Amino acid sequence: MNGVNMEWSDLRIFLAIAREGTLGAAARKLGQSQPTMGRRLIALERAIGQTLFQRTKDGFVLTDEGAAVMPHAEAMEDEALAVQRRLAGRDRAMEGQLRLSSSDWFGTHVLAPVLAEFATLQPRVTIELVTSQVLMSLPRRDADLVFRIRPFDEPEVVSRRLMHVAYGLYLKQGLEVPRLGDGTGMPLVTMDTAFADMPDAVWLKKVLPNAHVVARSNNRDVQASLCMRGVGIAVLPRLIGDALSGVTRVELGEDPPGRDTWIGYHRDLRRLARLRALLDLVFARLAN
Repeated sequence: MNGVNMEWSDLRIFLAIAREGTLGAAARKLGQSQPTMGRRLIALERAIGQTLFQRTKDGFVLTDEGAAVMPHAEAMEDEALAVQRRLAGRDRAMEGQLRLSSSDWFGTHVLAPVLAEFATLQPRVTIELVTSQVLMSLPRRDADLVFRIRPFDEPEVVSRRLMHVAYGLYLKQGLEVPRLGDGTGMPLVTMDTAFADMPDAVWLKKVLPNAHVVARSNNRDVQASLCMRGVGIAVLPRLIGDALSGVTRVELGEDPPGRDTWIGYHRDLRRLARLRALLDLVFARLAN
């Protein structure tokens, strides 16, 4: 490519645009302005003498040349991130930032009280909690610590089972309790169609086959709010449902399936002092 030495900072911009599809999304990802991203990309393309992206009305699409650059840029990214993780893992100072990822309801109802206590104990550590259904990448340092309901299978990730979350079936007090194996006429609040294969959604359909869905949401707090307002019956984590006012837990002879929660972090960060301190507190307060 004309003997040009490409800098990692330029390839980082290239990767962000390739992954996000637009300059705006890539700029937000890297914390830069959209005009700056555009100028850096044009400079990179001119320097190597190749067009890396096709500009379309729907966004940026890799050209053949861009697709050829992609694996090499990702290899450089892996090396750069490995250096960052190794340096971060040697940091013994109780200050700095930790980025966490969890589902929305788990962050609100389970992690927030623990993080509040941690903030009191370690006021110089900044916690950033991202609640999302998207699985964050630990090797790419999308997050330093991830809580999720699926076990980790990446060889570079250190993981442990944290806790078992029990679920229950709830409805507003005063409504008629459904019968096992029936549910005719009973309105349901359940997961959205993208999560229809979740164990609790499958269980609900099995035990109340004649019930009808009146509302769906991938947000447990939304489901809880709808249930509390009498919209329909809902399966909720008992950590949410048992604390709701004006609802009752329904016994149908069997409980909804519970879920295990797993915690994971990259092995390069295992000596990071602030991460160890948070892990100790999380396991002391939540492990079961």
